[in-house]
Amino acid sequence: MIDYIAAHNGGIKMFADGTNLKGWGKTAEAIAYTCKTAGLAHTVMGASSMDFSSEYGFEKDGDALLLWDDAIAIYNWEVNGVAG
Repeated sequence: MIDYIAAHNGGIKMFADGTNLKGWGKTAEAIAYTCKTAGLAHTVMGASSMDFSSEYGFEKDGDALLLWDDAIAIYNWEVNGVAG
């Protein structure tokens, strides 16, 4: 299950057990798909790159967090039937 995320090259890398790369996505849809196929842990930790995302291919700091939030909204709707 996805339990760790990091901003990378304008997208988000997703890991299981903190080190096992499960996927990378640059769109909310791609990230949500990876979360659906790999599973999503109850707690997901984020690297500092998520906060300082302008250093990792995003336009502004925090943009990676916004992308993650959009992906989780899609995931919650498609998996849990809950609107974000």
